[in-house]
Amino acid sequence: MPSATDYRALLQRLPTLAIDAEQVQILHSAHSFKQRLLSLISAAQHRIYLVALYLQDDEAGREVLTALYEAKQANPQLDIRLFVDFHRAQRGLIGHKGQGGNHKMYQAFAARYPHPIAIYGVPVKGREVLGVLHLKGFVFDDTLLYSGASLNDIYLHQQERYRFDRYHQLTDAALADTMVDYMTRLFMDNPAVPPLNAGPIPSARKLRNVIRQFKQQIKQTQYQFEDTQRHAGQVSVTPLAGLGKRGNQLNKAIRTAVRSAQQQLFVCTPYFNLPKPLAKDIRSLLKKGVTVTLVIGDKTANDFYIPPEQPFRTIGGLPYLYEANLRRFARTHQTAIYQGKLNIMIWQHEHHSYHLKGLLVDNDLAMITGNNLNPRAWGLDLENGLLLQDPELLLQARFEKEKYHILEHCQRIEHFSEIDEVADYPVPVQKLLKRVQRTRANVLLKRLL
Repeated sequence: MPSATDYRALLQRLPTLAIDAEQVQILHSAHSFKQRLLSLISAAQHRIYLVALYLQDDEAGREVLTALYEAKQANPQLDIRLFVDFHRAQRGLIGHKGQGGNHKMYQAFAARYPHPIAIYGVPVKGREVLGVLHLKGFVFDDTLLYSGASLNDIYLHQQERYRFDRYHQLTDAALADTMVDYMTRLFMDNPAVPPLNAGPIPSARKLRNVIRQFKQQIKQTQYQFEDTQRHAGQVSVTPLAGLGKRGNQLNKAIRTAVRSAQQQLFVCTPYFNLPKPLAKDIRSLLKKGVTVTLVIGDKTANDFYIPPEQPFRTIGGLPYLYEANLRRFARTHQTAIYQGKLNIMIWQHEHHSYHLKGLLVDNDLAMITGNNLNPRAWGLDLENGLLLQDPELLLQARFEKEKYHILEHCQRIEHFSEIDEVADYPVPVQKLLKRVQRTRANVLLKRLL
């Protein structure tokens, strides 16, 4: 059986970009992320390429879109392109009836300014429930600002609430070129990727055949770059992308990184619903005595949570499903919790919400990703990530500071009984979960959520 050293050797054989460690920065709040985003937009001279699940028609979304358009008017040669999920852009927020899609805002802005920017809808699958564009990364000239956050009020802490995420900035021309090249090769001039701010938008039904072809193109497309030798003072960065379970390079790298852990593994995920292979790997690490820390949002910090005093909707059952998964996992591994080898850290900060993802392995490896580490991310959505290898431990202090800010509002679970069980839930939730269990719908839900 391969050892942790063998798995680390596999990672070291991956092609990499060598980046000066001083060009890697970590931000620690949604507010800082928003300010950096706006400052990078205003400072860009040549190109701005943004890819996100959505840019919302709300106060923060309009502020960002206004900043993009004003940058374009001030410098018409500035190449600005925004890529968002095709399906998500044409509907309102879940639970907000009568709310139009974001595409209406895009078209209204396009009519208002003489110099246009390009906004595209990327359909990963024929229907949103079967997979979405979950790529992350904003490029401003030679700077990559990477976060799992989308662009709206809560992710940018526009009002009284924020949704906590991770925020990393890497400045390197080759890395920025690599990210832009991937978007250009895969999305530009593709009949499956229509503009959202110009002319009528074709329906998913009309695009059905080209979407099917596009899905195959996505699976075959990877980041392309010249393998670069790392020198002193540098870290190695490997951009990775993946769609589907088979041949998914990102999934493979995540599993290899996890299995390479020798002392400690630090995992962030907002939704505790690990893919079976990843859950198996973590169980194996615990048996070997590796210290595993799982940082998970409390159910009240889930973006689908509905307070008991508000009318219940089916979507509000999701945080309880995730918590039920976590309670079973904690119960199974209670001995490891007692031994201090398994740290289940529950994040909760007032009325704010939690959206962190990614891995830190030992002190020299990091996976920065928007991947939720759940079956949906593992098999349905188009995901990407950056694998950072840091043998000189140049980034260790920065990542330790990031962990400090992540754990600042966390409580360690000492016993699985501290996690609510079904009998503790509101009656509508109990009924929903029992119905789901009775019909075995939970098997399907675990794949889609």
